[in-house]
Amino acid sequence: MIIALPENVKNIIDELENAGYEAYAVGGCVRDSILGRIPNDWDITTSAKPEEVKKIFKRTVDTGLKHGTVTVLMGKETYEVTTYRIDGEYEDSRHPKSVEFTSNLKEDLLRRDFTINAMAYNDTSGLVDIFGGMEDIEKKTIRCVGVAKERFTEDALRLLRAIRFAAQLGYTIEEETYEAIRELAPTLGKISAERIQAELNKTIVSDNPGMLKTAYELGLTKEFIPELDKCFETKQNNPHHCYTVGDHIIRSVGNIENTKVLRLTMLLHDIAKPDCLMTDEEGIDHFHGHQVKSSEKAKEILRRLKYDNDTIDRVSKLVRYHDERLEAGTKIMRRAMNRIGAEAFPDIFKVWRADIDAQSDYMREDKLQRLKQNIADYEEIIAKDECVCLKDLAVTGRDLIDNGIQSGPALGEILNLMLSDVIDNPENNNKEYLLEKYTKQ
Repeated sequence: MIIALPENVKNIIDELENAGYEAYAVGGCVRDSILGRIPNDWDITTSAKPEEVKKIFKRTVDTGLKHGTVTVLMGKETYEVTTYRIDGEYEDSRHPKSVEFTSNLKEDLLRRDFTINAMAYNDTSGLVDIFGGMEDIEKKTIRCVGVAKERFTEDALRLLRAIRFAAQLGYTIEEETYEAIRELAPTLGKISAERIQAELNKTIVSDNPGMLKTAYELGLTKEFIPELDKCFETKQNNPHHCYTVGDHIIRSVGNIENTKVLRLTMLLHDIAKPDCLMTDEEGIDHFHGHQVKSSEKAKEILRRLKYDNDTIDRVSKLVRYHDERLEAGTKIMRRAMNRIGAEAFPDIFKVWRADIDAQSDYMREDKLQRLKQNIADYEEIIAKDECVCLKDLAVTGRDLIDNGIQSGPALGEILNLMLSDVIDNPENNNKEYLLEKYTKQ
């Protein structure tokens, strides 16, 4: 097999080989090249020690000398060059207490997580595949290098990485690897929220976000989003639904475009339903108020997982309004746009559609027809540039002051009266009319 190495990567490997050392592109870049994907970055592994790498290249940065990593600068690009190493004992399920450099490539590849990530390549030796990575690519299998329990004990984040790679690649998890994840799932609790968030993001925006159900079945979600476990355990005896809350959530995640905010919204849109469950005399389940409670719980979960404030705000808002039911009519839509925010509606429409498509067939056509009309009403308002908020009002606070209204609560009340008038009657968004009606009394 021949992999077309980028010129800078080839030059780094050539320089190291010319100096008498071994050097290979390694890990994800090799895997992605085999799969026909464009690698995000290129990592290089070498028998040269860090100080030897620094002697060979003029421009370097000491990014992790203790672990054997030197960053080599080539033009405006940077490349991590890491010495072959053997990791010492792991004491925190994440980092080795010590690192021992080695001249043996096999020993370096042995410490890596999965076979598909444990291949190396250079133009001299070709593909080095000691642990059967190519076979597992052909079988579409995620399998640990060596003994699965040892690999997961070294780094508990690998438990979630297995789910993530399976989701991204559409692969299945090999049996020994699968059972080791189940057994060691509680150790994921030792991993930082930031690292868990990164793996969750990659999983939910993949083509197979349904792997989160596998994460639940293996006991992983219990360690970072236990609220989802309760959803999988909550049935919905209601004509509008045919799945548990959890299965409905997973289906809805797959129904929406793969942006982080939209996928997180669907993951959390019904997250508080188990807390809102009530069953009426006829045995029908209801979840009154779950929109508000789910929005509150979404904020709590996202903060716990260290998401940024913008993501938290956008997701919690979409969750809050995911079950809004608007009758047809531009007046109703203008009111909703004023109350919720016009900018949110393109995403809200996507959320409504994803939610409907994950429900039962009961009244689906009616729901879709209402959604279609809501979209048409919104688009008409946008096309006509109708006023739905104070900033679009023909009159400003300065205009009122110039007409003798003192600054203070009364000024705000007048502006809101004007806005209410204009939302109901768009043709009244006229400065002369509004000032005459509301300031000349």
